[in-house]
Amino acid sequence: MKMYFTDNQSPDTGRRSSVISTLLKIRHDKKKEADIPMRAAYNKVQAKTNVQTKLECHFGVTPSRATPEQMYNAVAMAVQDILSVQRREWTEKQNRSKGKTAYYLCMEFLMGRSLKNHLFNLGVTEVFADCVKDFGFDLDDLFELEPDAGLGNGGLGRLAACFLDAAAGLRYPLYGYSIRYDYGIFRQKVVDGWQTELPDFWLPGGEVWLTPRPDEAVTVGFDGEIKDEWNGNRHSVSYSGQHVVTALPYDMMISGYKSGAVGVLRLWSARSPSFDIGLFNQGDYMHAIEESAMAEVISKVLYPSDNHIEGKSLRLRQQYFLVSASMQDIIRKHMERYGTLNNLTDKVAIHINETHPALCIPELMRILLDEHGYEWDAAWSIVTKTTAYTNHTVMHEALEVWPEDLFQRMLPRIYQIAHEINERLCKHLWIYYPGDWAKIASMAIISYGQIHMANLCIACCHTVNGVSTIHSNIIKTSLFADYARTFPEKFTNVTNGIAHRRWLAESNPQLAGLIRELIGNAYLTDAGQLSKLRAYADDPAVLERLAKIKRANKARMADYIKKAEGITVDPDSIFDVQVKRLHEYKRQLLNALHILHLYNRLKSDPQLDIPPQTFLFGAKAAPGYLMAKYIIRLICSIAKEVDSDPVISQKLKIVFLEDYRVTMAEALMPAAEISEQISLAGTEASGTGNMKLMINGAITIGTLDGANVEMHEAVGDENILIFGLHADEVDQLHARGYSPTAYYHNNADLRAALDRLNGGIGGIRHTEISNSLIGRGSGQADPYMVLADFASYCGIHEEALKRYADPAQWNRMSLLNIASAGIFSADRALTEYAQRIWNLEAMD
Repeated sequence: MKMYFTDNQSPDTGRRSSVISTLLKIRHDKKKEADIPMRAAYNKVQAKTNVQTKLECHFGVTPSRATPEQMYNAVAMAVQDILSVQRREWTEKQNRSKGKTAYYLCMEFLMGRSLKNHLFNLGVTEVFADCVKDFGFDLDDLFELEPDAGLGNGGLGRLAACFLDAAAGLRYPLYGYSIRYDYGIFRQKVVDGWQTELPDFWLPGGEVWLTPRPDEAVTVGFDGEIKDEWNGNRHSVSYSGQHVVTALPYDMMISGYKSGAVGVLRLWSARSPSFDIGLFNQGDYMHAIEESAMAEVISKVLYPSDNHIEGKSLRLRQQYFLVSASMQDIIRKHMERYGTLNNLTDKVAIHINETHPALCIPELMRILLDEHGYEWDAAWSIVTKTTAYTNHTVMHEALEVWPEDLFQRMLPRIYQIAHEINERLCKHLWIYYPGDWAKIASMAIISYGQIHMANLCIACCHTVNGVSTIHSNIIKTSLFADYARTFPEKFTNVTNGIAHRRWLAESNPQLAGLIRELIGNAYLTDAGQLSKLRAYADDPAVLERLAKIKRANKARMADYIKKAEGITVDPDSIFDVQVKRLHEYKRQLLNALHILHLYNRLKSDPQLDIPPQTFLFGAKAAPGYLMAKYIIRLICSIAKEVDSDPVISQKLKIVFLEDYRVTMAEALMPAAEISEQISLAGTEASGTGNMKLMINGAITIGTLDGANVEMHEAVGDENILIFGLHADEVDQLHARGYSPTAYYHNNADLRAALDRLNGGIGGIRHTEISNSLIGRGSGQADPYMVLADFASYCGIHEEALKRYADPAQWNRMSLLNIASAGIFSADRALTEYAQRIWNLEAMD
């Protein structure tokens, strides 16, 4: 039996066209907003009747006696009723069409709040605002009762959420699959500058958006032993000693903006399939509930710490649980529709978002081989033509691997299949690289006792894409260079995009109102229409209104900070914002050192003529990431030190925003004036926060990294502030031998800032950080070249202050950023996936 890794699973090479040439090719033939009204005019009388019925039936109260929580839940249920009708009609239309369906697998979907988004997409915000007002409630107050759905961590999950929004808006048949985490990402509490993690109790208040579907539950097996059996030429597999877990599905509906389409995110919750009543009756209570507890821990927490074997084991169980349940569900749906799997490739596209769901490849092989009797070659052809993979990292050390012994013990049948795939792959690679064992081992799925998940995806999927132009080039020239040379037709790029309706129209209603006056509302369904704002770049009246809107948003954010953090900030200061995961490569540390440099300058010259600046940070550090926690402590220490100086605190303010999340971002993005996108060039795959800040008019200070490169191309040299080493210069500096101590000795400002770390800030000496930067500890000194880019970074901040001093110039830059942001819509990105990777058509 042969294994094919050539043209039979390669997409059309036309999909390799430059992303820039397709950036604005949204579906111009899609129906206009006005042509697709909500299915009927939903009025206040209907809303009041529905809400009152929910209150009486579910809570036994009248509107006059309802608590705010009961009113929130009743409104959510009434909205669910609207969505359910649309969902049923949408599903029936899909089933009649017999068209292709795409399934998007991701370990996280950072959905944020649902109520406000659904009301906006359905066009009934004012209806429900009037409804609850008549009952004595304020809709904005009800919004605040909803927790952020605890299903994600950062950019990966937010991107996945944006794609579901875009698919529903564009009427693409796309389903999402993930896990219904009981606690989600942790709730961050900063105590004396140190991050502590608390459980995120999101389900009370959030579960109203989840519909359980116990009739479609499936079982997932772990551990045990495999026995191969032959009956003549027919092969079968039997299991013994398996631990079986029930996967219970919960459906979260995803509304499309005035499209009539309602997508679904299916979330799996782990349950024990049985309870040993015998042991319980004998008094052995612990053993009776142990199996149930061990099963349900699978869906307890998003990303358990994996710096110990128990954490690694749980993460692997989570990943297989997700893909096994999802693959079974996909196959069940397909068989109900068509009765055969021979047409699976024509009717189904499966997308692997990062490597966490990579096990869907051997799991789909298992289903085809063991449950449907396919021969290897036929099953392999189906799998390779059905699956595609998005990579989200440029750092080799971040690529996911599993210990082979753990994998084999926990997933014995999946290991057998992965091993067979690897054997065939290596034989195939021998044709290309005879005798080059080192190269073949680096490309192998299993080598040196480890399972390489990215290699599994690249070897098996028909398409592999990066998420920005520079990222996709690095994938091909560095990270997966051998694969790109061997199978170049597999590789392409799709630059990330954001849900522009949510991050502009919903989050920044005043700005949306100005845009509506200037160019109309067509941009809501075609973000490229924002380019029409360029015509107003030199209109003083428009620029003045833009400035007033930004000032109002800053005042609202200042109120938010006062309420949430107890900290007073000046809305007339510059709002300089860095919000993203806390990681060394994202270089929050570079930002902190620059602030420390400003502090030193003001200490030396308290009369220094600089405008007041407020530096806002928001970030969570992984629980086991000690250096990231040290950086949070440093930021908080600088804030404390600055606040203690009555003179300097009039010019500088530093705020670390506790428990950064989607809802906070929706308030912060419209208020930001400077967007910090300062990762070391060649380390950030794309970013999406940079796009959200851009579309709200913030000016980017950034390196030429990730999507910053395309943002620079879109907005032009004069409207973005670029600094630092380029990716090729980073490589050259590494090759010559990077010496951070040389920068320390040759730059007095840098030396003063680093010496202050050792001398103590806010009562704490930060020797761990200074040692990591100048090589006094173990490991590579300053791995992300903070010191190399320090001088350039300080210089670009001085340039930013010069431009800010000219309001007309600054506001013009802001407007042109908004006008240039349309190409970073998730509508554009999702359309590229659909047309160039999934071969998926939108439904009329």
